[in-house]
Amino acid sequence: MTDASKKSAALARPLTGIVVPMITPLINNDTLDNEGLERLIEHILKADVKALFILGTTGEGPSLSYSLRHQVIERTCRQVAERVPVLVGITDTSFTESINVARKAADLGAQGLVLAHPCYFPAAQCEIVDYVTDMAPKLPLDVFLYNMPSHTKLTFSPETVRKAAQIKGVVGLKDSSANMFYLHKVQVELRDRPDFTLLVGPEELLAETVLTGGHGGVNGGANMKPQLYVDLYNAAKARDFTKIQSLHDQVMDISSKIYSVGAHSSYLRGLKCALSCMGICSDALAQPFRPFGPEERKIIAKNVEQLGLKQ
Repeated sequence: MTDASKKSAALARPLTGIVVPMITPLINNDTLDNEGLERLIEHILKADVKALFILGTTGEGPSLSYSLRHQVIERTCRQVAERVPVLVGITDTSFTESINVARKAADLGAQGLVLAHPCYFPAAQCEIVDYVTDMAPKLPLDVFLYNMPSHTKLTFSPETVRKAAQIKGVVGLKDSSANMFYLHKVQVELRDRPDFTLLVGPEELLAETVLTGGHGGVNGGANMKPQLYVDLYNAAKARDFTKIQSLHDQVMDISSKIYSVGAHSSYLRGLKCALSCMGICSDALAQPFRPFGPEERKIIAKNVEQLGLKQ
């Protein structure tokens, strides 16, 4: 057994709880904010989160150079030091480059991979099944599928997820469609696979997902206030509806006051700006995006104070 496969075996089946889709702290378009990354990781790991997911949508993975992606993997795995599993996004328009990033992730100490559809060319469901079927045996670590139709313009249909779940090494799905009807259909398709992980991306749907049988969330707000999302997951798991309502209200406050500022790209710009206002890391983004200007930053700073996010 290789070192990579030993680490892959450390992933829980299913993986339950809160996985944090970590932002990538940047100084500029191709320079990592190393000190900010260290502060962010330690801030997140104060809570009982179950894994970190790097180089996803929140981590701006597709916008980063391969060299910078490798730096993010190396420095994150070194800092985490196996305290929790590290999952690495390998989504790419190139089949071969996805495999290359996956191999680098395994070499640097990651425990799992996350794969969305390759974007640009529209693919039929049968082609997506073939893509995953061909990809999985070439990957050195277990892989979670990533359903992100707003970005890829494609969907892993429930039937495709069922077929993919039969492929060795495909261990779960992160759904960021914000479509609970879709997620319920996936759950029906996988009733006989309690080991196959189902995680929800939009934090506004975390409680509902767990109450209906999902395994947890991959929630961007956990970059800022990880314990809140851990507490909401635990309350939903315990079916403590009084606590669920109170915690869900806090999640919705963050959603409305951090992710809804500005006219475009408000989620990522708001999240990075909030972390900057908290003193954790820079608010720089990869091209083509820009940080908020003074007026928007003033709004975020005020909301950070009101939400009790300031460290």
